[in-house]
Amino acid sequence: MSMKLSKKPAAAGHVERKAQDTKGDKVVAGVSHTMLALWSLLVLVPLGWTLLSSFKTTSEIFASPFSLPAVWKFENYINAWNTAGIGTYFFNTVIVVGFALVIVMALGAMCAYVLARYVFPGSRAVYYLMLAGLTFPIFLAIVPLFFILQNLGLLNTLPGLIIVYVAFALPFTVFFLFSFFKALPHEIAEAAQIDGAGEWRTFFQVMLPMAKPGMASVAIFNFLGLWNQYLIPVAINTKAENYVLSQGIARYAGQMGYSVDFGALFAAAIIVIVPVLIMYVLFQRQLQGSVSAGTMK
Repeated sequence: MSMKLSKKPAAAGHVERKAQDTKGDKVVAGVSHTMLALWSLLVLVPLGWTLLSSFKTTSEIFASPFSLPAVWKFENYINAWNTAGIGTYFFNTVIVVGFALVIVMALGAMCAYVLARYVFPGSRAVYYLMLAGLTFPIFLAIVPLFFILQNLGLLNTLPGLIIVYVAFALPFTVFFLFSFFKALPHEIAEAAQIDGAGEWRTFFQVMLPMAKPGMASVAIFNFLGLWNQYLIPVAINTKAENYVLSQGIARYAGQMGYSVDFGALFAAAIIVIVPVLIMYVLFQRQLQGSVSAGTMK
């Protein structure tokens, strides 16, 4: 005996409804895109003009400032590197920023880890003291720093400049990394200790690698801030042979007086800018990803 099964009408599929943008949303998006486009032009046009001017002669820069160079003067870069002494200033800057960056990242990571993972008498006071360092104007510290370095015999020296750079960047480094170490699960550190790892091994081999996105981001921010620093070197580093790039360009422009070789000067500016652009291009994913992750914590 055959049975006939009645077919029930299939249930209507779930229809996803996409929220339609209202007129106000479209206006906000249009205004935002317009502002971003204008901001991009404000940033890119001066950079492009500086790059073109670095291949021109001074007379050509004033005669046709926005045209392509009639003859590409690559010797402007040679003059900037040798005649203006940019090579020496570049080497000094690499030494100062390189050593300062390594020291501040090591100290900042250890300090942030301890403050984020351990509770001890005065831990909150130390953390708030670091936060206070972010709000303290550098202008107020220039005079005390000058006399401290003078008494220590470190005035107008590269080691003295490195120490000040480390002190300048340490509060931001601790503040930035604090949230990363705070969010790491305690179970991982406990498992490492059960396996016989001590405090130092747990930090360097387990916890620190997990904070690589934050380390990369704060390293980039510190690099940008220290590489472009001008006020601190001018105040405590007045010996010409120890000048960094920001001081060297200002000195080169001042020495030439009214007969400024603007082609070489713009070439020197490009030499200063290129390492910053390279650093951002290489680590832009880590920078954007870690900043986005930090805002979600």
